[in-house]
Amino acid sequence: MSPRAPTDPLWLRAEKLLLLLLQLCAHSCAPHTSPLPHSCPTVCICTSDLLSCSRQTLRHVPWALPPTATTLDLSHNALTQLHDRWLAALPHLEALHISHNQIKDLSPQAFHNASYLRHLDMSSNHLHAVETHYFDTLVSLEELLLYNNRITRVAENAFAKLSGLRKVYLSWNNLTTFPFHSVQGLGNYNLRTLDLSSNSLSSIPVEELAALPENIRNGLYLHNNPVRCSCSLYLMLQRWKQQGFSSVKDFFEEHTCKVSDSVPWSLIKFLKYSHMFENCSAGPEDVHPVPFPVMVGQTLLLTCNTSLPATATTYMWISPHHEPIKHPGNSNRSLEVYHNGSLKIAAAKPWHSGVYVGLAINSPRNFSRLCEVNVTVHYPKPDGETFSTGLTTLLGCIVSLVLVIIYLYLTPCHCLSCCKKPAPLSPPQECSAQSSILSTTPPATDGPNRKISANKHVVFLEPVRETQNGKIRLALGEDFSDPKHPKVLQLKSDSESISSVFSDTPIVS
Repeated sequence: MSPRAPTDPLWLRAEKLLLLLLQLCAHSCAPHTSPLPHSCPTVCICTSDLLSCSRQTLRHVPWALPPTATTLDLSHNALTQLHDRWLAALPHLEALHISHNQIKDLSPQAFHNASYLRHLDMSSNHLHAVETHYFDTLVSLEELLLYNNRITRVAENAFAKLSGLRKVYLSWNNLTTFPFHSVQGLGNYNLRTLDLSSNSLSSIPVEELAALPENIRNGLYLHNNPVRCSCSLYLMLQRWKQQGFSSVKDFFEEHTCKVSDSVPWSLIKFLKYSHMFENCSAGPEDVHPVPFPVMVGQTLLLTCNTSLPATATTYMWISPHHEPIKHPGNSNRSLEVYHNGSLKIAAAKPWHSGVYVGLAINSPRNFSRLCEVNVTVHYPKPDGETFSTGLTTLLGCIVSLVLVIIYLYLTPCHCLSCCKKPAPLSPPQECSAQSSILSTTPPATDGPNRKISANKHVVFLEPVRETQNGKIRLALGEDFSDPKHPKVLQLKSDSESISSVFSDTPIVS
């Protein structure tokens, strides 16, 4: 009989049973619980807010993604599709990189719950079109990169709901046309770059591009497309060059056009070799708007001269508010377009001021004659205004010049002693101080009772080296019989000043 196996205590068996029940519960509940908040897929690299899963040959998006990520990089993989609501676990996502994959299309809710996404890079994929529902939920999108795909068509309203869109890159695709008027509304917001270069555009609607706001035209890149050569296209791009638009200035030599539709490779760099378009009726020198001042309430008629045949010509004007106006006019008939191409403004208002662009389009020849008129609507001057601005400016300059001359040459003297008029010259018999300075003969004798020579007259003698009350006393000569004469007293005062300045060397005559 074999020995009996020892039995475990009751409390130990109860503990094992409890652990087994906990494992079974965790296993049964695992499919219904979300991953840990900060878990990171093994094929990815996670930082504080960056999640990189690039170059891992992924065929599906990893399902356990940390919700704190603001940037997700899935580039250089083998993704073929994006499922609905796959970004629901990333509520703070701002940048998504899915370039260099094999995505052909997008489901209607592929970007659901991605309202904070600002940067989307889907370049180098296999997209064939840009449908309306692709990006309509990305209300915060600012940059959209779709270059190097296989896109042949862009839907009319593909970007209608993207009011914050700033940059769209559609270069290196297979586009033959593009709905330019669909992005006109975006120009009133933030759109600054629309890159359509290196596609298959065969024609460019000049009239639609002229209606686009300036900020879109400045960033509208059309180079390296096989468009048909035309004077309208040449004149438009020359105008953009003169205005300094980056789209033409930065890629001046890359703008090409096709001379013949039957010869696919008949491309020329028509901006670089512009001599082929010397016969176009308008040139770069005619791009400056013609000024047209008008008073408020007046009626004005704008004309755009053209030599095109009237039977095959249509006319259109572009208002300063980028509104295309064709015959018979705009919706409220404040602007009217006649059959001959003239534009009438019935009652000019201040908001009618601005540059009006007139287009005369000959469809069979694909030719446009451009003209611009700069309308300035102003109020009449008041009746009391008699001087023109130029005359007022001239008078102000003259007054300023007179004041400067007065200041330089007629400035009053603030030093009374400096501006005191000199005393008049005294005759020789009155013994002036000036004659004493000019005297050259020394005195004959020294002492208080000195004599002078008979043929020489001395106005005053050398001061005697005697002092009285701290002053030098003069010894008068024989010629001065009256020592109390006023003139002699004046001479004494002057001699005191002179003797205090000059040395004791006698001054003789």
